[in-house]
Amino acid sequence: MYLRPDRLEDALDILASGDWTIAAGCTDLFPSTQHKALHGPVLDISAVGGLKGITRTDTGLRIGATTTWSDIIRADLPPSCNGLKLAAREVGATQIQNRGTIAGNLCNASPAADGVPPLLTLDAEVEISKALGSRRVPLSGFLTGPRQTALAADEMVTAILIPQSALAGTGHFLKLGARKYLVISIAMTAARISVEQGRVTQAALAIGSCGPVATRLPEIESQLIGHPIDPSRITDAAVAKAIAPIDDIRADAAYRAASAAELMRRTVGAFA
Repeated sequence: MYLRPDRLEDALDILASGDWTIAAGCTDLFPSTQHKALHGPVLDISAVGGLKGITRTDTGLRIGATTTWSDIIRADLPPSCNGLKLAAREVGATQIQNRGTIAGNLCNASPAADGVPPLLTLDAEVEISKALGSRRVPLSGFLTGPRQTALAADEMVTAILIPQSALAGTGHFLKLGARKYLVISIAMTAARISVEQGRVTQAALAIGSCGPVATRLPEIESQLIGHPIDPSRITDAAVAKAIAPIDDIRADAAYRAASAAELMRRTVGAFA
């Protein structure tokens, strides 16, 4: 069965009625299936009004679940979102950016999801809805492990919310892979930093593709605040402790830890 409602209320009612596969951009969904077609009932939310687009509110930014990476690239966003825009340009080729959605990137829950580190530096929350109501979960709590999220079977992501307090400063993003383009990361780093009178007043740092989930670096952030920009404050040991790096086919833990530390130093150094 395939259904494509155009109202959110209808989509949530359908979702409550059984075990549905949610489809939108399908850039992750189709490659992950082992068959020529998707099995089971499919709920296509690409026509649901109000799920696409970025709006500025009194409390911050609201990014609709089916907003594409190309939408984010073209959007007029504050400098704090520069890291998110840079990450958007790394999500596959232009065709993937035109189809892939921000919520799909999160719900796929890959440890190497490009959008996650910059969203972590923006203190992003995930708006989760079902027929009986909605709830908000910090992105750090939404991603519970590789390919695992806090979503229940009758829930769907309807928006990503960025609070006004996280729209200060400037963002940046860097990615390391085995080649320059169209690659799954060995490591990626994001930062959002505010500087006043030559000293860091806010620092939000995150690393992805190095462990089961991307993570913020609060201890390292605290080492930067109150001082001029100084990448040398980011040590290999501190980064390795924060990310618990993994071994996989792309890199071993030692290389990944050293690479992530150097990449973060370069990310922070871009603000100097």
